[in-house]
Amino acid sequence: MTVTMDELDRRSNSNFAGRVVRKDLVRQVKGGTNVPNYVLEFLLGKFAASDDPAAISTGLEVVRKTLTENFIRPDEAEKAKAELKRRSQLRLIDKVDVRLVASEDKYWAHLSNFGEKFIHIPEDLVYKYDRMLGGGVWSQLDLVYNAQDDETTKRPFFIKGLKPIQVAAFSMGDFIEARRAFSRDDWLDLLMRTIGLEPTHYDFRGKLLAITRLIPMAERNYNLIELGPWGTGKSFVYREASPNAILISGGKVTVPQLFVHMGTGRIGLLGLWDVIAFDEVAGLEMSDSTVVNMLKDYMESGSFARGKEEIPAEASLVFIGNTSKPHQELIRTAHLFADLPKAMIDPAFIDRLHFYLPGWEAPKLEQRLFTDHYGFVSDYFAEALRQLRKQTFVGAIDNDFSFGDHLSARDEKSVRKTISGFLKLLHPHEEWTRGELREYLEFALEGRRRVKEQLKKLAAHDYAKTAFSYVERDTGHEYWVDVPEQPESTEEALEAVPQAEAVAHIESVQGDTVQSLIERGEGRNVEFKQTGRMNRYTGQKDPVLEQMVVKSVAGFLNAAGGTLLIGVKDDGEVTGIEADFPTLGRKATLDGYALWLNGLLDNRMGPAAVANARIGFEGLPGGTVCRIDVRPSPAPVFVTGGKGEAELFVRLNNATRGLNVAEALDYVRTHWG
Repeated sequence: MTVTMDELDRRSNSNFAGRVVRKDLVRQVKGGTNVPNYVLEFLLGKFAASDDPAAISTGLEVVRKTLTENFIRPDEAEKAKAELKRRSQLRLIDKVDVRLVASEDKYWAHLSNFGEKFIHIPEDLVYKYDRMLGGGVWSQLDLVYNAQDDETTKRPFFIKGLKPIQVAAFSMGDFIEARRAFSRDDWLDLLMRTIGLEPTHYDFRGKLLAITRLIPMAERNYNLIELGPWGTGKSFVYREASPNAILISGGKVTVPQLFVHMGTGRIGLLGLWDVIAFDEVAGLEMSDSTVVNMLKDYMESGSFARGKEEIPAEASLVFIGNTSKPHQELIRTAHLFADLPKAMIDPAFIDRLHFYLPGWEAPKLEQRLFTDHYGFVSDYFAEALRQLRKQTFVGAIDNDFSFGDHLSARDEKSVRKTISGFLKLLHPHEEWTRGELREYLEFALEGRRRVKEQLKKLAAHDYAKTAFSYVERDTGHEYWVDVPEQPESTEEALEAVPQAEAVAHIESVQGDTVQSLIERGEGRNVEFKQTGRMNRYTGQKDPVLEQMVVKSVAGFLNAAGGTLLIGVKDDGEVTGIEADFPTLGRKATLDGYALWLNGLLDNRMGPAAVANARIGFEGLPGGTVCRIDVRPSPAPVFVTGGKGEAELFVRLNNATRGLNVAEALDYVRTHWG
């Protein structure tokens, strides 16, 4: 078959000569073999990684001959054993797993296709390639037959030599330098082709969704879930594209399997693999509650206990499965985690997931979606991702963006890790634009918010804050990020509570003590902020925080009123406004604080804000709390930004939202008549 090379093919071959291969060749040689793609691409990379048709043709013949001579199907096992006995030595490609038989004080190897469970293997090979102890490794191996060396038990098969299927040499410096020859979008297309998909059939969002599956391979301790219809390729990259990932399909999951065998001390899968993917997650059986509890601890801390010893591990976890109903129905009648095993529908477990990949957006795989063009040889690219795990870009957004009020520390960690993963995949040379960074930020916020929206359904009291946003540091503009399948309806939120009822409620709230408001928690008419202007991370005055105070007050003014408490963390812990005092200079007093607030509100919103906001203070054991009681404004109040533009903010449910022009016009007409 002749494939017409395009510009991306030519550039890939020019910059990664011998490291890229035509992906249609994999399908040509695979046939009915049960060999992962990365094993076939290992051979193609050795013999057919070229843009010369003649070299490709010759290489294909070598690969086919190698498979014919070295690969056996399970139904050919007895024939292969007879051939080994006749010749005394045989070279095979097979999956090798090893177990320790303690009663014999001996390691035995098992070859999946060869079908023999008692094969002698040198201990030094077991220790050198310890993944054979946990799941098995596809390898090139030399078998010998020697009945005289084991006359008593009649186990005459011996492994003489073994070489795992993996790249022999890799230079991160060369990889990064070659990346510079590609634009971001071209590089994204190359990654799509690397995982076998033709990018011309996908839009930008579809491509991002597809390569999100690679983030666990590049980002340590990353927890991803993808649920959706069958047939969309959810498990492909974990089964076929990397020798560093293992796919577990259904069945029972035990503590020794994942963590450690207390009897032998043998480390489980978490200590052996970069990625552990649980396929058909609905069918997973946890041997007991200890498994889920240990998983929760590991997903949070990146370590697990062996007796009194704490063992660190870097394996990322992926949970993939099919949904029993259309996602719209799950959203309407239950939640998007409804198909998980009962033991995993635990808010504490779900809250540790960094990203929910919407599997219903991935198209069902058809022949037309597979690429015939060049992509990286899988074991080469897998090694690049493994090397990138050593780096981190979790702080990459801090110069340009900050997070909105509704993100918890766990939310921020999740979003940062997702962004770090995208930057490793798409910008390993550490060069990106602000616009590109914004795209990853919004996508990461969406994936984490999808998790939080389901948590709100499962435990509304603990997970009420789901209005995710980010702020541009230089302009102070705040942007909200929705989830496409569950868009936030401004109209529904505005109509949720009748205006008269809302006003009556706010009057009762403003009659409460600060302590009672804190105990009640944040809601439609109450909001907490830890500081008014001091950034607790940088120790410096932060205009973004000031703007958030202004927006909160504006939201109350333009709705039914409310109370803003400064000096209180989201969880209700009182920290006090004293942290802000160093930014006030010689006016570091309560009077000075009130003067600063009045000036801030007047400057950003005008006299109406000051007239309808009452500032007070109350001392509590944790510090002084500033209380701003806000009455509803008789006319719309707009917030002016640093460049003079005016925005309308409204308190909707438990969040302050900025309205676009159409929404603002409609709201002004209906709210003030």
